[in-house]
Amino acid sequence: MNLRQKQSLFAILVSYLIHQIDDMGYEMTFGETWRSPQEAARLVKLGQGIKNSLHTQRLAIDINLFKNGKYLTSTESYRFLGEWWQTLHPLCRWGGDFGDGNHFSLEHEGRK
Repeated sequence: MNLRQKQSLFAILVSYLIHQIDDMGYEMTFGETWRSPQEAARLVKLGQGIKNSLHTQRLAIDINLFKNGKYLTSTESYRFLGEWWQTLHPLCRWGGDFGDGNHFSLEHEGRK
């Protein structure tokens, strides 16, 4: 599967994620969905990002999750979604497996 095909698949899978969040009685807002290469480089210099972020290839999204109006920030708060996300496709990855609980991505060229 090439990058463009993965981007299309990722967009569909994110729509399923949004519906799952709503169906379970949670609310969400988008965090980072796309990161420019310039922003990626800036974050790397600050020690806050990685050089080859999947956000720069439109294969990652950060979700801000809310329950009863409260913003959920712990990785554990996202575990049920991360585990569900990983069942959607063999390439689905959840950031909670590497300390970034609100991160959902599609693996590309070995990057998660």
